[in-house]
Amino acid sequence: MTVATGLTRLPAVEGFFTMGDDPQLIGGRLETGGGTAFRCTSGAVIHGARLGAVEEVLLSRFGTIWSFTNSAYPPPPPFIVGEPYVPVVVAAVELAEEQMVVLGQVSPGWTVDDLEVGMGCQARTGRAVHRWRD
Repeated sequence: MTVATGLTRLPAVEGFFTMGDDPQLIGGRLETGGGTAFRCTSGAVIHGARLGAVEEVLLSRFGTIWSFTNSAYPPPPPFIVGEPYVPVVVAAVELAEEQMVVLGQVSPGWTVDDLEVGMGCQARTGRAVHRWRD
C-alpha cells in the first residue's frame, strides 16, 4: 500500500495487524478450548504447556481504556523509535468483544491528561506500531 508521501507502508512486525484502511490486530484462538490471545501461535508454550492448533482471528477494533501511562524511555525492539526519542503515552485497552487487554501506543498529540479509565477508543495504525485513538 502506498501513502500520500509515496513511501511504501510496511508493518514493524509481520502478522501483528492487518494493513488495510480499517486495521485490526491479529490474534489466535485455540481450536480446542476457544480461548483468544494476542499474539498466540500453534505450538506455543504457555505456563509450561504446549498449545495445540491455533486459528488466526481478527481482534476487535474498539475497546475501553483500562489503564494508561507515559513512557519516559524508548521501548525495546521490535519497536522502531525516532531520534531523538520523544516520550509517548501507552494505554492498556480492554477489547470490546474478546474482553482481553492489549497494550499499545496512543496516537501522537494525546497526553495522560487527555485520557480517562473507561474512555472508548479504537485501533489504528501509525508509524511503525498499532496505536489507540478515541
